[in-house]
Amino acid sequence: MEGMQAYGAGKAGGAFDPVTFFQQPQTILRIVSWLFSIVIFGCIANEGYVNPVKEEKEYCIFNSNQNACNYGVFMGSMAFLCCIAFLALDIYFPQISSVKDRKKAVLADIAVSAFWSFMWFVGFCFLANQWQVTKHEENPLREGGDAARAAITFSFFSIFTWAGQSFLGFQRYKLGADSALFSQEYTDPSQDAAGAPYTSFGGDDVESPEGGGGKANSDGAFDGTAGYQRQDY
Repeated sequence: MEGMQAYGAGKAGGAFDPVTFFQQPQTILRIVSWLFSIVIFGCIANEGYVNPVKEEKEYCIFNSNQNACNYGVFMGSMAFLCCIAFLALDIYFPQISSVKDRKKAVLADIAVSAFWSFMWFVGFCFLANQWQVTKHEENPLREGGDAARAAITFSFFSIFTWAGQSFLGFQRYKLGADSALFSQEYTDPSQDAAGAPYTSFGGDDVESPEGGGGKANSDGAFDGTAGYQRQDY
């Protein structure tokens, strides 16, 4: 049964391989999204506010719209935390023995990644629009211009990195679960009861080696005494 998987990961209890983990496309996209969030947050938090000529009060570089800077800072910080959380989930994921729990984790990954892709699309449009209508005479030295353009650019890139994570999550969901290896509550096959009689999958009567008749479970699932349980989706 080697190589059998449930939602893109092998049976629970395997050793963590950091090399393989960091080579996975899902992990690469999460790290890239994490770096993009740092850039966006840093650009706006550090250089997103300027002092107009003859004024002491600081204004947001995006058309003096405080909401634009607040949106970028909030999105960058929350995306940063979200990436860390899902990286931790990816590390723990192979240790999840329940197929239902794995399914919930994958569905959460799809939904959250799609949500962030949409939010970065909104953020990109918002920041780009506010930068376009900014009155540059209020900032003749063009302070923070590079930071503003960097925030807009990486907001645009973040749309695709998060969309890619959602797509890869959907691919994992399509893999489903291998019913021959996993159950709602995974049990190690090494703990199977010795000498358990075989039963058929289709419900046909079969004769045991001793000559007695035996009937399979009517639902076609493995007998729970053999270490497996029926899967319900």
